[in-house]
Amino acid sequence: MPIMIGLTGGIGTGKTMVANVFAAMGIPVFNADNAAKELMQNSHEIKEQLIKQFGDKVYEDGILNKSYLASVVFSDPYQLELLNAIVHPVTIQAAWDWAKVQTAPYVIKEAALLFESNAVEGLDYVIGVTAPLAIRTQRVMSRDQSTLEEVEQRMRNQISDTIKMRLCDGVIVNDNVQLIIPQVLKMHEFILAKLGSSK
Repeated sequence: MPIMIGLTGGIGTGKTMVANVFAAMGIPVFNADNAAKELMQNSHEIKEQLIKQFGDKVYEDGILNKSYLASVVFSDPYQLELLNAIVHPVTIQAAWDWAKVQTAPYVIKEAALLFESNAVEGLDYVIGVTAPLAIRTQRVMSRDQSTLEEVEQRMRNQISDTIKMRLCDGVIVNDNVQLIIPQVLKMHEFILAKLGSSK
Protein backbone atom coordinates (compact mmCIF):
# COMPACT_ATOMS: atom_id res chain seq x y z
CA MET A 1 0.00 0.00 0.00
CA PRO A 2 1.34 3.47 -0.84
CA ILE A 3 1.97 5.89 2.01
CA MET A 4 -0.81 8.37 2.69
CA ILE A 5 -0.04 12.08 2.92
CA GLY A 6 -2.57 14.41 4.54
CA LEU A 7 -3.48 17.72 2.88
CA THR A 8 -5.37 20.16 5.05
CA GLY A 9 -6.15 23.82 5.67
CA GLY A 10 -9.00 26.02 6.79
CA ILE A 11 -11.97 26.89 4.61
CA GLY A 12 -10.99 29.08 1.63
CA THR A 13 -7.26 28.35 1.78
CA GLY A 14 -7.30 26.60 -1.59
CA LYS A 15 -6.70 22.96 -0.60
CA THR A 16 -8.53 21.69 -3.67
CA MET A 17 -6.41 23.81 -6.01
CA VAL A 18 -3.27 22.31 -4.44
CA ALA A 19 -4.80 18.80 -4.60
CA ASN A 20 -5.53 19.33 -8.31
CA VAL A 21 -1.83 20.10 -8.94
CA PHE A 22 -0.83 16.83 -7.23
CA ALA A 23 -3.49 15.00 -9.29
CA ALA A 24 -2.15 16.56 -12.52
CA MET A 25 1.25 15.07 -11.61
CA GLY A 26 -0.31 11.61 -11.40
CA ILE A 27 -0.70 11.43 -7.62
CA PRO A 28 -4.07 9.91 -6.63
CA VAL A 29 -6.16 12.23 -4.42
CA PHE A 30 -8.92 11.22 -1.99
CA ASN A 31 -11.22 14.15 -1.24
CA ALA A 32 -12.63 13.39 2.23
CA ASP A 33 -15.30 16.13 2.03
CA ASN A 34 -16.68 14.76 -1.26
CA ALA A 35 -16.48 11.20 0.06
CA ALA A 36 -18.39 12.21 3.20
CA LYS A 37 -21.15 13.80 1.09
CA GLU A 38 -21.37 10.68 -1.07
CA LEU A 39 -21.53 8.41 1.99
CA MET A 40 -24.22 10.59 3.58
CA GLN A 41 -26.24 10.10 0.43
CA ASN A 42 -25.54 6.41 -0.21
CA SER A 43 -24.49 4.65 3.01
CA HIS A 44 -27.46 2.86 4.58
CA GLU A 45 -25.67 2.86 7.96
CA ILE A 46 -25.10 6.65 7.91
CA LYS A 47 -28.62 7.41 6.59
CA GLU A 48 -30.23 5.48 9.46
CA GLN A 49 -28.13 7.28 12.08
CA LEU A 50 -28.73 10.73 10.56
CA ILE A 51 -32.52 10.23 10.50
CA LYS A 52 -32.42 8.91 14.08
CA GLN A 53 -30.39 11.93 15.21
CA PHE A 54 -31.74 14.80 13.10
CA GLY A 55 -35.23 13.61 12.10
CA ASP A 56 -36.95 12.72 8.81
CA LYS A 57 -36.38 16.23 7.40
CA VAL A 58 -32.71 15.37 6.83
CA TYR A 59 -33.70 13.51 3.63
CA GLU A 60 -36.30 14.73 1.13
CA ASP A 61 -37.44 12.01 -1.28
CA GLY A 62 -34.28 10.07 -0.41
CA ILE A 63 -32.01 13.04 -1.17
CA LEU A 64 -29.88 14.58 1.59
CA ASN A 65 -31.34 17.97 2.57
CA LYS A 66 -27.98 19.80 2.92
CA SER A 67 -29.44 23.22 3.73
CA TYR A 68 -31.59 21.80 6.55
CA LEU A 69 -28.67 19.83 8.00
CA ALA A 70 -26.36 22.87 7.77
CA SER A 71 -28.92 25.07 9.53
CA VAL A 72 -29.04 22.58 12.42
CA VAL A 73 -25.34 21.78 12.86
CA PHE A 74 -23.59 25.07 12.09
CA SER A 75 -25.54 26.91 14.79
CA ASP A 76 -25.04 24.23 17.46
CA PRO A 77 -21.55 22.86 18.23
CA TYR A 78 -23.03 19.82 19.99
CA GLN A 79 -25.12 18.83 16.92
CA LEU A 80 -22.06 19.34 14.70
CA GLU A 81 -20.07 17.03 16.96
CA LEU A 82 -22.81 14.40 16.66
CA LEU A 83 -22.82 14.68 12.87
CA ASN A 84 -19.03 14.32 12.75
CA ALA A 85 -19.16 11.30 15.09
CA ILE A 86 -21.54 9.60 12.62
CA VAL A 87 -19.78 10.50 9.37
CA HIS A 88 -16.04 10.74 10.12
CA PRO A 89 -15.26 7.14 11.14
CA VAL A 90 -16.89 5.75 7.98
CA THR A 91 -15.09 8.33 5.79
CA ILE A 92 -11.72 7.60 7.44
CA GLN A 93 -12.16 3.87 6.75
CA ALA A 94 -13.20 4.61 3.15
CA ALA A 95 -9.91 6.50 2.62
CA TRP A 96 -7.82 3.54 3.81
CA ASP A 97 -9.83 1.10 1.66
CA TRP A 98 -9.28 3.39 -1.35
CA ALA A 99 -5.53 3.73 -0.64
CA LYS A 100 -5.05 -0.06 -0.59
CA VAL A 101 -5.87 -0.34 -4.30
CA GLN A 102 -3.69 2.59 -5.48
CA THR A 103 -0.34 1.90 -7.15
CA ALA A 104 1.39 5.31 -6.95
CA PRO A 105 4.34 5.69 -4.52
CA TYR A 106 2.16 7.89 -2.32
CA VAL A 107 -1.41 9.19 -2.22
CA ILE A 108 -2.96 12.42 -0.96
CA LYS A 109 -5.89 12.58 1.43
CA GLU A 110 -7.46 16.03 1.24
CA ALA A 111 -9.51 16.86 4.34
CA ALA A 112 -10.48 20.16 5.97
CA LEU A 113 -10.94 18.57 9.40
CA LEU A 114 -7.89 16.31 9.38
CA PHE A 115 -6.89 17.19 12.96
CA GLU A 116 -10.39 17.91 14.29
CA SER A 117 -11.67 14.46 13.24
CA ASN A 118 -8.51 12.61 14.31
CA ALA A 119 -8.13 11.45 10.70
CA VAL A 120 -4.44 12.35 11.00
CA GLU A 121 -3.76 9.02 12.73
CA GLY A 122 -1.66 6.71 10.58
CA LEU A 123 -0.63 9.41 8.08
CA ASP A 124 3.08 9.63 7.28
CA TYR A 125 3.24 13.36 6.58
CA VAL A 126 0.82 16.30 6.63
CA ILE A 127 0.88 19.28 4.26
CA GLY A 128 -0.96 22.42 5.29
CA VAL A 129 -2.33 25.05 2.90
CA THR A 130 -2.61 28.57 4.30
CA ALA A 131 -3.82 31.97 3.09
CA PRO A 132 -4.51 35.35 4.75
CA LEU A 133 -7.91 35.53 6.47
CA ALA A 134 -9.25 38.36 4.25
CA ILE A 135 -8.46 36.37 1.07
CA ARG A 136 -10.00 33.19 2.49
CA THR A 137 -13.20 35.01 3.50
CA GLN A 138 -13.54 36.63 0.06
CA ARG A 139 -12.98 33.29 -1.73
CA VAL A 140 -15.67 31.50 0.27
CA MET A 141 -18.18 34.34 -0.06
CA SER A 142 -17.68 34.35 -3.86
CA ARG A 143 -17.64 30.55 -4.20
CA ASP A 144 -20.63 29.71 -1.97
CA GLN A 145 -22.62 32.95 -2.30
CA SER A 146 -22.35 33.14 1.51
CA THR A 147 -22.61 36.16 3.77
CA LEU A 148 -19.62 37.27 5.86
CA GLU A 149 -21.45 36.08 8.99
CA GLU A 150 -22.02 32.60 7.52
CA VAL A 151 -18.36 32.27 6.55
CA GLU A 152 -17.16 33.42 9.98
CA GLN A 153 -19.51 30.94 11.66
CA ARG A 154 -18.08 28.07 9.59
CA MET A 155 -14.52 29.21 10.36
CA ARG A 156 -15.28 29.12 14.08
CA ASN A 157 -16.00 25.39 13.75
CA GLN A 158 -12.41 24.75 12.58
CA ILE A 159 -9.27 25.09 14.66
CA SER A 160 -7.35 28.30 13.93
CA ASP A 161 -5.14 28.39 10.85
CA THR A 162 -2.09 29.31 12.96
CA ILE A 163 -2.47 26.24 15.18
CA LYS A 164 -3.29 24.00 12.20
CA MET A 165 -0.15 25.06 10.30
CA ARG A 166 2.02 24.42 13.38
CA LEU A 167 0.69 20.84 13.46
CA CYS A 168 1.62 20.27 9.80
CA ASP A 169 4.98 18.91 8.59
CA GLY A 170 5.11 21.22 5.56
CA VAL A 171 3.19 24.33 4.48
CA ILE A 172 2.09 25.69 1.08
CA VAL A 173 1.18 29.41 0.98
CA ASN A 174 -1.72 30.32 -1.32
CA ASP A 175 -1.81 34.11 -0.92
CA ASN A 176 -2.30 35.11 -4.60
CA VAL A 177 1.38 36.19 -4.61
CA GLN A 178 3.47 33.04 -4.26
CA LEU A 179 3.09 30.53 -7.10
CA ILE A 180 1.46 27.23 -6.19
CA ILE A 181 3.04 24.85 -8.74
CA PRO A 182 6.70 25.38 -7.68
CA GLN A 183 5.70 24.86 -4.04
CA VAL A 184 3.87 21.61 -4.88
CA LEU A 185 6.78 20.37 -7.02
CA LYS A 186 9.21 21.02 -4.17
CA MET A 187 6.91 19.13 -1.76
CA HIS A 188 6.56 16.26 -4.28
CA GLU A 189 10.34 15.95 -4.65
CA PHE A 190 10.79 16.06 -0.87
CA ILE A 191 8.24 13.25 -0.37
CA LEU A 192 9.84 11.07 -3.08
CA ALA A 193 13.28 11.64 -1.54
CA LYS A 194 11.88 10.77 1.89
CA LEU A 195 10.36 7.58 0.47
CA GLY A 196 13.66 6.70 -1.19
CA SER A 197 15.65 7.16 2.01
CA SER A 198 13.23 5.02 4.03
CA LYS A 199 13.66 1.98 1.75
